[in-house]
Amino acid sequence: MSLEKTTALIDEVVRAEGFELVEVELKGSPGRRVLRIFIDRAGGIDHDDCARISHLVGPLLEVEEAVAGRYTLEVSSPGLTRRLRTPGEFQRFAGRVVKISTTEAVEGSRHFRGTLLGMKGSRVAVERRDATPVLIPLEVVAKAHLDFDF
Repeated sequence: MSLEKTTALIDEVVRAEGFELVEVELKGSPGRRVLRIFIDRAGGIDHDDCARISHLVGPLLEVEEAVAGRYTLEVSSPGLTRRLRTPGEFQRFAGRVVKISTTEAVEGSRHFRGTLLGMKGSRVAVERRDATPVLIPLEVVAKAHLDFDF
């Protein structure tokens, strides 16, 4: 089964339990694979939430033979520095500090850190430390993560 189909299967279970599926990744070589599922919800998640999703998803993946060969299933929170990818995520986390790297220069730079202002059309709006705003086209965002405000 493709990772896309596996993700759709996992998403159905996660949503039914009231969580958001943030990301699914399959890493490693055959025999040493790790299937990581990152879940979240308003107010955050705890260990019991991760265990519950693991107990629901694990047997389903086995029955559906979603992952070929042996693998380890891990379910966790995306963490305090969660990755941002979709316009909805950039809008949802407006007001938080963010770090963004781009595939090409925007206003002379490829690395940005500042307060996320949300989306302005198809651009990610960030207010830099010096209070100057920058609009970054979503299509050139290579990586974006929430960051700590020190």
